[in-house]
Formats: sequence, structure tokens, C-alpha cells
Amino acid sequence: MNHEHDRSKGDGIHDVAVDWWVKRDAGGMSRADRRALEVWLTEPEHRQAFEEVELLCSQVSALRPEKARAKAAASRRRTAFFASAMLAASLAFVLLWGELSLLLRADFRTATGETRTVTLNDGSRVHLGAKSAIAVNYREAERKVTLIEGEGWFEATPDASRPFVVAAASGSVTALGTTFDIALIGDKARVTVAANRVAISNRGDAEIVSEGQQSVFGPGVSISKPTAVDVNDETAWRWGKLIFRNRPLGEVVATLARYHQGYLLTPNEAVRQLRVSGVFDVDDPLGALETIEQSLNIRATRLTNYFVILHG
Repeated sequence: MNHEHDRSKGDGIHDVAVDWWVKRDAGGMSRADRRALEVWLTEPEHRQAFEEVELLCSQVSALRPEKARAKAAASRRRTAFFASAMLAASLAFVLLWGELSLLLRADFRTATGETRTVTLNDGSRVHLGAKSAIAVNYREAERKVTLIEGEGWFEATPDASRPFVVAAASGSVTALGTTFDIALIGDKARVTVAANRVAISNRGDAEIVSEGQQSVFGPGVSISKPTAVDVNDETAWRWGKLIFRNRPLGEVVATLARYHQGYLLTPNEAVRQLRVSGVFDVDDPLGALETIEQSLNIRATRLTNYFVILHG
């Protein structure tokens, strides 16, 4: 490592952090290199940038199957250039692995930024949001749909002999002559009822949610008491808009990520909890991030537009 790591901020602190991470991960650092890194990390901004790069790389490593991790470990004993190339290849592998897993499980799915309306064999319709997927399992006594990823707007055809049930997160939502929306937010499911009612069941807990109401449930989380919401705002994605009212930034970024070809990350928990309100176009997730960045007085670091990290 030479004196190029004394570059100014104009060259990009995160670019330097990536260089340092690649050098260290390749296992080729001399004593002088290690000392230079220690000195560079004494600046708080430098340390924060380096920790964010470490987090990104650890997340990728954790997602890779064991064989891929073993190969990557072997590669780290080679040149820094090859380690950098392996990092990029690993990220691509994670995307491919996730896509393959989803492809095997889903009957219907959408790509990043794509929406699609699916008509099931009983006439029920599902409007899939961006980067969403469902599996369909109709039986004699039950019409079951599993929301695997993303968000769906469900219009269930009435059939008293065969309930229409959507499995999501750790529970299920049963239509009671209903039109409703379910969005997966992390490991939780958010249900918004547009017409009539639904019955939510989640690990022994139960709740009825009526028209114009919303409820959330998930693993280890009781079903929230239904609250009144503006259904049009909550489902504006169907008309090309995303409307957020006092939502956590982490949730907002996760939603925007379904419309962005790449990664949007918020590694800092305090930043993730900042509240966001606004109306954004689904076709311009990066523009939405820029607006949020300015309004919350936070920063976005781009390792190209494919990887965007929001931090304080």
C-alpha cells in the first residue's frame, strides 16, 4: 500500500476504504501497510466508511453457501486484484443464488421495477408489486396462496366452500369477501384492507381487520391492533407512486430497493429509524434517495449507483 491512501476527500473516502479492505482481506499487508491503515482509521469518518464496507462484505459472505465461502477464502491468499474481483463475483453469486431459489419456489413473480396482474383459475386476481413472488396451492377445501417476496393486491372471488387464504411471514390472512393488500417488510407482514374484512391468524393469535384498516404481524410479534389508514396512499404503488407517512427509513429503503437494480443499504440502526414522509415515483428510486438524503441531512455513498449506502 503506498501514499495514495493519503488522498483528499474529493477522491472519495469510501473508495479508499474499499482499497484498504481489499488489501487487508487479500492477506498481503506489510508491517508498514498495517501501520498506515491504523493511522488512516484514526479519523472518525475513515473508520465509519471502513466499517460500512466491512458490513457489506460480511453480509455477502454470510449469504454464500459453504463451498462458495471456501473458494473465496482460498482466493484471499492471492493478489489484491483477485480478491477485489472475487468480491464482485460473490455479490453476483448472491444475486444469482437468490434468483434461482425464488424461481424454484414461485409460480408467479415479477422482476425489479415490474408489476403484473395474475388471474388464478377460480377468477381471483393478484396484482403483484415490483420484485414480488407468490406460490399457488389450490385444494378441494382451500385456496391457498403464499406471498414469498414483495407485495400483492388480492381480489378474492367469493366461495364459501373454499376459503381464500394468503400465507405470509409467520401467519395467514383469510379473505372474508375481500380485497386487500399484503406487503412483506423484513420478516413481518403488513395487511391493508380495501373492502370488507380479513381474518389474520399468527401462531395462536387472531384478529379481524376491517375495510380501511391496517395491521402488522410476524414471528414473535403479536398481531397489531387494526388502525385506520388511507388505503389509496398505502397502495399507491399500483399507480406508479410510493407514498410514505412517518415511516422508518429502513422500511422506506427496503421498498425503494424493489425498484432499483442493485443494493440500497442502511447499515446504521439509528439512521434506519429516522422517519420519512413523502411522495416518490417508482421509476426514480435514486431520485427519491437524493430527496431523502437532503431532507434528513444524511449522506449517501455510491460504490457506483449499483451499491448505495445511506449513513449519518
